[in-house]
Amino acid sequence: MTDDFETLAAKLPPTPSSEARARALAAAMEAYDTAENSSAAQGAVVPARPSSILNRIWSPIMNRKLLAGSALATLIVVPAAAFLTVEMIRNDRLPEQQTAIAAKPEPKSAAPVAESGASLARSQAAQAAAKLAEEVKSEAPAAAEVDAMASRTAADTAAPMSTLGGTAGFAARGRMEIMPSPTTPADILPPPAESRERFGNADANPVNSAATEPVSTFSADVDTASYSFVRRSLMAGEMPNPDAVRIEEMVNYFPYDWPRPTSAAVPFRATVTVTPTPWNAGTRLMHVAIKGYEVVPAEAPKANLVFLIDVSGSMDEPDKLPLLKNAFRLLVDGLKPDDTVSIVTYAGNAGTVLEPTAVKDKAKILAAIDTLAPGGSTAGAAGIDEAYQLAEKALVKGGVNRILLATDGDFNVGPSSDEELKRLVEEKRKTGIFLSVLGFGRGNYNDALMQAIAQNGNGVAAYIDTLAEAQKTLVEEAGSSLFPIAKDIKLQVEFNPAAIAEYRLIGYETRALKREDFNNDRVDAGDIGSGHSVTAIYEVTPKGSPAVLNDDLRYATVEKPAANATAHSGELAYLKIRYKKPDGDKSELITTPVTEANAVPSLAEAPVDVRFSTAVAAFGQTLAGNPALSGYSYTAIADLAAGAKGADPFGYRGEFVNLVRLAKGLSGE
Repeated sequence: MTDDFETLAAKLPPTPSSEARARALAAAMEAYDTAENSSAAQGAVVPARPSSILNRIWSPIMNRKLLAGSALATLIVVPAAAFLTVEMIRNDRLPEQQTAIAAKPEPKSAAPVAESGASLARSQAAQAAAKLAEEVKSEAPAAAEVDAMASRTAADTAAPMSTLGGTAGFAARGRMEIMPSPTTPADILPPPAESRERFGNADANPVNSAATEPVSTFSADVDTASYSFVRRSLMAGEMPNPDAVRIEEMVNYFPYDWPRPTSAAVPFRATVTVTPTPWNAGTRLMHVAIKGYEVVPAEAPKANLVFLIDVSGSMDEPDKLPLLKNAFRLLVDGLKPDDTVSIVTYAGNAGTVLEPTAVKDKAKILAAIDTLAPGGSTAGAAGIDEAYQLAEKALVKGGVNRILLATDGDFNVGPSSDEELKRLVEEKRKTGIFLSVLGFGRGNYNDALMQAIAQNGNGVAAYIDTLAEAQKTLVEEAGSSLFPIAKDIKLQVEFNPAAIAEYRLIGYETRALKREDFNNDRVDAGDIGSGHSVTAIYEVTPKGSPAVLNDDLRYATVEKPAANATAHSGELAYLKIRYKKPDGDKSELITTPVTEANAVPSLAEAPVDVRFSTAVAAFGQTLAGNPALSGYSYTAIADLAAGAKGADPFGYRGEFVNLVRLAKGLSGE
């Protein structure tokens, strides 16, 4: 009976010839040289072209990655070549040996010889890998990892190939273990997601001739969303989209101490100041400020509020639903015990989370807020409809009935066109229920739609980017945001062509009205809340100024009779304001003539609030790219604002100065 050991020994390779060993070693060295001179390892994935923003980060990382990658590729190829050497020694047999093998078993001494050849090849491969890893160590960011990989590679070479899946299996496993996955690089920043933000804005107002177009008409605006969005962009290290800049919302973001009305019988008071223009010596600024009557908190009417909350999948980000929930907790804490709160959510379809509940049962309201979770698409229109139903269910006659829509603005299910939603909101506001909008997050914020809904819902639009902004909007300014003292407020200014050659309204492009709309009570306009203020600024060019842009008309019309001109010879302009009381349908009129008595000789002598709001208007125009301010620097704006911070109890003005300086740095001024 043949011994089992002899049977196995018969299958071992014969003693290799010196020529075979030489050829195998030469092949291994050729494979090493090929790997050393190769520009890229086989199977390497060329990374996507980085954006220019990441070049400074990308380049050093990739330079080190290529050095390390070349070393790692060599560690794979050289052991593979060593294995190839063993295979060639085993298979490269002389013809006479092939004949001998067929006739008798291979001698037992062949095993030690073959093992000796394989050991030599493995030793040479390991030495080459160790030397190369040592050279890379000073350059590669992960040299220690390279050394560890070299040790694992040597061990894998010595292991039986049956555990590695053959040559191809070894190479594949080596790449998976050593090289990072090309689909999940941990140290490469992903490109920014494509923005789907849409902004509601229009081209800047033109310079008008007072001789041919003496009348300017617009709706009051107390929205503040644009300023918050601009601030978030600058704090993120990027200049804001010019379309996101609405100058009137930036100016009206700040509280001003304009003269107040003495009683609720006249809900607001107008103050006009004329100053030199800091960016154009040939023009002047006509500063129109309106301050609303402030309702004492104890006298504030009962509030019926419906929180209409977007819980769609797009709200699943830290600056969206989590921030939203904290914002509403702050609001609930500031309400009176007899106020009521309802909660409606929408995502795929609408649902009532909380029926009208008195704020005295605060724990129940806060618990309902805590249950909100994101998921689904956005059926915004259905949610609005259900919110109005709840508001009507708990309607307070003579009180405040308002829906607070909190969303990132992504309406993608149901009637989603601006016109359809505007018609829905317009129809519902006739019941006395107003709608305000609180925007959250970035990436798909539909600012244009949010503006349309708020304007047609007799509400305000704010953008909440931080919890501090929620505190400002929903707590500190809750009265002005929730309790209207007047609605459908329209302003009209008629300029005297004898004194003013040209004028330009700064901002309010989306609030422009036709001249005939001023006296038409059916035309909707903006609202003012308790203690709120509205500021508008005109840049006017005096008659005879070298800054006049329009030529005189060749075929000018006959001027008005001298008697009429004499009666108003001291006037620069005439301001008219129309408004309705919150529960009224017929407008009332307030008029104020503007004369040289309203003027100050220099901007430095103007009130602090006038100077600061002028700086904000200049900043907004500069961000929007208005060429009229091309010679006015961010430094000049920051200096003007810094000198007009005043008391600044909440730090809003100090923050603004810092934003101007950020914009200066980002712009490369």
